Amino acid sequence: MIYNDDCLKIMKDMQDKTVDLIYLDPPFFSQKNQKLTNTEGRLYKFSDVWESQDQYLNYMKERLLEMKRILKSTGNIFLHCDTSASHYLKILLDDIFGKNNFRSEIIWIYKRWSNSQKALMPAHQTIFYYSKSKNYKFNTIYCDYAPTTNVDQILQERERNKNGKVSYKKNEQGETIIAKEKKGVPMSDVWEIPFLNPKAKERTGYPTQKPIELLERIIKIASDEGDVVLDPFCGSGTTLVSANLLKRKYIGIDINPEAVELTKLRLDKPFKTTSTLLQVGEDRYKTKTNKELDILKQIDCNIVQRNKGIDAFLKKAYLNAPVALKIQKDDEDILEAVQLLDAAGKTKKCSFTILLTKCNNLTNISIPSNMILINQYNTLIDSLICNRI
Repeated sequence: MIYNDDCLKIMKDMQDKTVDLIYLDPPFFSQKNQKLTNTEGRLYKFSDVWESQDQYLNYMKERLLEMKRILKSTGNIFLHCDTSASHYLKILLDDIFGKNNFRSEIIWIYKRWSNSQKALMPAHQTIFYYSKSKNYKFNTIYCDYAPTTNVDQILQERERNKNGKVSYKKNEQGETIIAKEKKGVPMSDVWEIPFLNPKAKERTGYPTQKPIELLERIIKIASDEGDVVLDPFCGSGTTLVSANLLKRKYIGIDINPEAVELTKLRLDKPFKTTSTLLQVGEDRYKTKTNKELDILKQIDCNIVQRNKGIDAFLKKAYLNAPVALKIQKDDEDILEAVQLLDAAGKTKKCSFTILLTKCNNLTNISIPSNMILINQYNTLIDSLICNRI
């Protein structure tokens, strides 16, 4: 079911204890008019401007009380927010659902482009997780062991003694017991999930859209197939699409008719963009060898991954243009390295390019006029670069 109305009105008409899971991504008290244009030029917008903080918190309190009423005794609620009002919302949730029913403060972290504000760059949002009672539904999700995990921790069972100290479990003969099954490490409350790529097919152009990957994780943790999932501020419909893909029933509500229209379109053709970063891990994007990193650390530069022609850019621009740097690889001859760097430098409109080469005799090598050759084994690379430019 999808409703185009104020969620308070719709929830008042719902019966007690009929919903298994509630996820809400409500207004954040950002005091901004949120708007974004999609690739087809359609503008989506909504207001998050309030007369006062009290007005906002009263608005949220009314709706959270209804959510508690319609939530089953085994149900869970996840409230998504940011630093605009998270501390006030936490107090509100404590009052309504009870401090003892607080389960987790989930931190969703993501990479972002830098901004110019005089502050630490915001790179996370918060999701408060509460249950309605102690008898709540919870499905443990396991993650891979960290590379630093001791092999014995994987192979052997452990137990906690009466003093709370953890040790390896032993049988009557004093032998360490080998674990029959190790599923991995239970998921933590810090989730690194990328924002949607601007070109991702899943992206709708709706402001504040969240990735399906995030909602799927919540739905898997706190519900089972066939359960009812409610999103009272469904926006572009990510929660409903996620519930549909995971074989849950769903109820979506939004006061914005354009949001409801968009949600229905997405549900007709549900689609999830697979995050390559989550599939293969961040290390797969790192193409530099330890030897190359040791060289680049001698230079005041920003390292570039996954580019054949450029390994780094100097942090300081020259002649109002970037300066690209490349290390000659073991499988490249000097001419090939020169050609790759020159082509990449022209594409990026560099004022200079610098090739760190393993070639000792550099006198007879023909290079472009804006390219500098430096022996990569020199211990004064950074000062040589500055002097040459």
